[in-house]
Amino acid sequence: MRRDARTALARHIYARHIAHAAAPDETGLRSALEAALETIPRERFLPPGPWHLARLSGGYVRTPDDDPVYLYQDVPVAIRPDRHLNNGQPSFLVGLIARGRPERGMQMVHVGTGTGYYTALLARLAGEQGRVLGIEHDPDLAAFAADALAGMPQVRIVAGDGAAMALPPADLVLVNAGAARPAESWLDALTVGGRLILPLTAGKRPGTPITRGAVFLIERRDERAYAARCLSPTLIYPCAGARDPEAEQALARALAAGGQDNVRMLYRTDALPDDRCWLRGPGWCLAYG
Repeated sequence: MRRDARTALARHIYARHIAHAAAPDETGLRSALEAALETIPRERFLPPGPWHLARLSGGYVRTPDDDPVYLYQDVPVAIRPDRHLNNGQPSFLVGLIARGRPERGMQMVHVGTGTGYYTALLARLAGEQGRVLGIEHDPDLAAFAADALAGMPQVRIVAGDGAAMALPPADLVLVNAGAARPAESWLDALTVGGRLILPLTAGKRPGTPITRGAVFLIERRDERAYAARCLSPTLIYPCAGARDPEAEQALARALAAGGQDNVRMLYRTDALPDDRCWLRGPGWCLAYG
């Protein structure tokens, strides 16, 4: 079998597996994810092979050669192995995207675009009528992503601090890095009914910059109130613009105490009683109800 035919078959099987893992009980969404994944060559969004595949036990294993078939597994692939910076685990990140309920025509923001693979997935789901803004802190990665996504006119890539810049109104904001607090701009950008996928992390995996924590789904109900719930634990690269020592310490204490599964609301005030708050910062809190 020729390499291109073998790669296409591997991508087809991969797309079915990842879509099912991400949305097992939602037929329409699962079909949309599968169709989108099958059209996106993962190799376009990675440095030239051979590649380094991440292992759960730590470290990487190098592929024998540059055959793209090795990329169509449910594993992170190194972008910068010296920095432990990866193209993340597909089932996990596609699953987070699924929880944001993406639809055609939506306005989306991807904070931490990296080399653009998951931005491409958002763009396929949004369709030509939608818009996706990808923001990447590392200017070299932003330039790589812009080149890789050049054929998708609904995507715009910018280099900068995605926690500091003003954002356009968004139906979905995906933060693809670990923050210690929600940025005001992310909450401001959400339309009523809009969703924010937010990893909150504190503390590092030994010997790496990777941070530990939990992912939250935040949905805007009105001008000041946001529904919130914890989706899963996470290990993820830190978000450079949304971390400070005080916020990290407060989050570390909250994670150590547990209770994140009982969070139900995010309020843009810190004036709630202690017994209602899981975590608070200046002007906001994650609350039990």
